Amino acid sequence: MDEVEVVVAHSERATLRVGDVFLKVDADQARLDVEVEAMALAPVPTPEILWRKPSVLAVAALPGATLGRLGGPSTGSPAAWAAAGTAIRKLHDAPLPPRPGRAGRSISALAAELDDECGLLVTNGVLPADLVRRNRQVAEAALRPWTPAFTHGDLQIAHVFVDDGEVTGIIDWSEAGQGDALYDLATFTLGHEEHLGDVLAGYGTDVDLDVIHAWWSLRSLLAVRWLIEHGFDAFAPGCEVDVLRSRM
Repeated sequence: MDEVEVVVAHSERATLRVGDVFLKVDADQARLDVEVEAMALAPVPTPEILWRKPSVLAVAALPGATLGRLGGPSTGSPAAWAAAGTAIRKLHDAPLPPRPGRAGRSISALAAELDDECGLLVTNGVLPADLVRRNRQVAEAALRPWTPAFTHGDLQIAHVFVDDGEVTGIIDWSEAGQGDALYDLATFTLGHEEHLGDVLAGYGTDVDLDVIHAWWSLRSLLAVRWLIEHGFDAFAPGCEVDVLRSRM
């Protein structure tokens, strides 16, 4: 009998693996709705949906492996990272989905959330004030007008599978929607800055590197407290706090 593997679990959602089947359990049915809709529209490989019931989505495992994880060693050749960049560009060039995604928050709403979070990080003694202040300055470059693109919204490297230099699938689409394309590129290269050039070579167009750096800082600032509160270690080597320190 196959064992049940807990891939990730916290109070909002959990993903379990049983053999070649992944079961996604989500307290918010709307996130699963977005995921199914986005996978149907995305012009890149996605997992096969096996069945769906209220609050649970079953999808098939993908061939290949991810390029690593945040806080862990990166794997894959430069060609594999470039292939991921090509797939991301194909997604961003696709017709827009019908709704905003995680990467599509308004500039004013994002700035207000960022300022509130920076205040809490300092007031609660989570991070030093100078570290927060410097990264808030860096993050400012992301708060600018952008042209909407079809974005994944949570494009961590653990969500992109590659085999023999080709992308075999992209998972976890619950944050997908219209948004800032550079948010996806920054999320994918977070903590693996050494591969940004390979990804952009595959992406095939010039991007504003200051905005990529800004999103690294912004995403990390917004994530630290949530990660701690949900049992994850943002202070682990190579993770969000190290990303923030790298901007000093």
